Amino acid sequence: MKKLISSFVLALAVSGTAWAAGATIPMDKAPQRTNDMSALQNGAKLFVNYCLNCHSASFMRFNRLRDIGLTDKQIAENLAFTTDKIGDTMNAAISPSDAKTFFGKNPPDLTLVARSRAAIGSHSGPDYLYTFLRTYYRDESTPTGWNNKAFPATGMPNPLWELQGEQRPLYNKVESHGQEVEVLRGWERVSPGTMSSVEFDQNVGDLVAFLQWMSEPEQNTRVRIGVWVMLFLAAFTVVAWRLNAVFWKDIK
Repeated sequence: MKKLISSFVLALAVSGTAWAAGATIPMDKAPQRTNDMSALQNGAKLFVNYCLNCHSASFMRFNRLRDIGLTDKQIAENLAFTTDKIGDTMNAAISPSDAKTFFGKNPPDLTLVARSRAAIGSHSGPDYLYTFLRTYYRDESTPTGWNNKAFPATGMPNPLWELQGEQRPLYNKVESHGQEVEVLRGWERVSPGTMSSVEFDQNVGDLVAFLQWMSEPEQNTRVRIGVWVMLFLAAFTVVAWRLNAVFWKDIK
């Protein structure tokens, strides 16, 4: 329990730092796909291939992926590392000591990232993640050569650049409070990736859906139960109302 609380606090701290850095653009709406098993399976594949190299999801076990329609064989052959067992937690491929040497600190655990981001500002966690992963651009003035419109001066290079390719932001100059400022109006592709823009957005949506599902695997069950509870209470209210009328009808 102490480990879980510590991780959640760390996630909140990292989130607060990111938001304090000052996103310069509004957040795009992430597609809602936590009930789409094929989207969640694709998101899990992307997470393992592009995120789990550096980031852990140490409160999620590989065998919990059965909940999104995968078999133990599929998980073992396609998602788990060769040294992992099906019941192991999803730990990063890189060792903590190497991560600290390469990056200056260990990359944050991502198990709760979709929920912790929602606690910062007025945006939702999935919306932030969806915007963040799609707004990388080349910036030679940074140590990594990358920058991000949702998290300016981010220390993480674009993990999906091979899929997305390279892009640069386009601006309109507008006057605000007597000063000329640049407002983002779109993006121009500098070099193509292995996916088109539409395909890339689709896959990022799947990845964000998986991160959202992973942060609370029971959320869809909770919502379904909640709907039935509300329907029951509505029906019971009508029954109770009529019973009350029958009980008091002869009393004056």
